[in-house]
Amino acid sequence: MFYMTESDLRAILGSNLKKYRTIKGFSQAKLAEIINISPNFISDIETGKRWLSSDTLVNLATALGVDVFEFLMPHQIATNDVDAFIQTYTQKASTIASEAVINSLHNLRRQYIT
Repeated sequence: MFYMTESDLRAILGSNLKKYRTIKGFSQAKLAEIINISPNFISDIETGKRWLSSDTLVNLATALGVDVFEFLMPHQIATNDVDAFIQTYTQKASTIASEAVINSLHNLRRQYIT
């Protein structure tokens, strides 16, 4: 099973926000003006540095003419990104598996030594 981290979710949201903003032809400043927030906040969301309130999420979706859930859907992986994607998640899976094995061995050791 794949677990999405907060960092993954922020990256997806930021990427999708930038995509829909660009499609609509809005600069960060224009979009920020429309929903009454700072352009720096838009930039921080797009780069995954900051999260946003549900009200801001709804306002962004309304301004860009998309459903809220579309901001949170992972985008299609470009062909040239496949190797990087596989490497990243292979490393994550390996780390999780290694930690599980180590924890199991420690539990077995405690069981038989005590």
